[in-house]
Amino acid sequence: MTSFLNVQGLTKHFSVRSRANLFSPKVPLKAVDDVSFSIRRGETLGVVGESGCGKSTTGRLVLGMMAPTSGSILLDGMAVQTRHDAVWRAQRQKMQMVYQDPLSFLDRRLPIGRQVMEPLVVHGIGSVAERREKVHTLMSTVGLRTDQFVSYPHELSGGQRQRVILARALVLDPDLVVCDEPVSALDVSVGAQVVNLLKDVQASRGLTYLFISHDLKIVRQIADRVIVMYLGKIMEEAATGELFRNPLHPYTQALMLAVPSLKPQPPRSLIIHGDPPNPMEVPSGCVLHPRCPRASKLCQTTQPELRVIAPSRSVACHHPQDDMASLRAAMENT
Repeated sequence: MTSFLNVQGLTKHFSVRSRANLFSPKVPLKAVDDVSFSIRRGETLGVVGESGCGKSTTGRLVLGMMAPTSGSILLDGMAVQTRHDAVWRAQRQKMQMVYQDPLSFLDRRLPIGRQVMEPLVVHGIGSVAERREKVHTLMSTVGLRTDQFVSYPHELSGGQRQRVILARALVLDPDLVVCDEPVSALDVSVGAQVVNLLKDVQASRGLTYLFISHDLKIVRQIADRVIVMYLGKIMEEAATGELFRNPLHPYTQALMLAVPSLKPQPPRSLIIHGDPPNPMEVPSGCVLHPRCPRASKLCQTTQPELRVIAPSRSVACHHPQDDMASLRAAMENT
């Protein structure tokens, strides 16, 4: 099956001052650095990693919300535009986003029905009656009552507001939805409901998801494949089941060990130490080597390439290991 979304060599650098001083020189901050991946139509690709690893920036680049420094993004064979012209507007009908904090995204002065309807108005789709009927149908689809059409955001719960965001994203019948931490602000039970809703909507509409999250359990539940990012780079990519059964990269293993569990954990020496380095002062060689227990002299001087080691399995590590039975046992019990 051919790729529906194809990203190659995606890079985004921001020019920022190295110090809090107006006269200090500007240096590049590598938010996303040579990232490549693809998603088949109807598939969900999960993107995980620590805060600041470039997950959200990648999502915004895919949607054409900002221009990349270099690289290409193809949606259904067509290059994604970044200039806000008629071509970009037509593409945005096919690509939508579910945001992390619905209350900050919604206009508190407008009823939610009008906000869900707004994309139809902007794109000139349907009559007033047709728009209202479509919004009512969509609200029912995502689990909202039609009488809540006139409700304001502050009158809804967190889960209901997230359903409003989902309805607004779906109202233009998109093909690709970027979900940026869609349940991080919700209670566990409500978040599970939203994830189940996303899966149901995907099954009924054939949607393609780019699902960004730091919650590995949520990603495990919804994603078909997963990429693991660190300091703007992809560390590992695999099918979800294979990644959780057998994580090869030390950073992936550290993320797995950080998942709360009632079961005994593997030896703590397997966990990476310290905080991520300053993204304006990225280490030479492997970007993880200052925190990695396996780091060698090779890791300090040579950046590992993301190489295919098995069908649908890639890892960027000089010393990937597959002998951590205790880690795999812990993952099966989480």
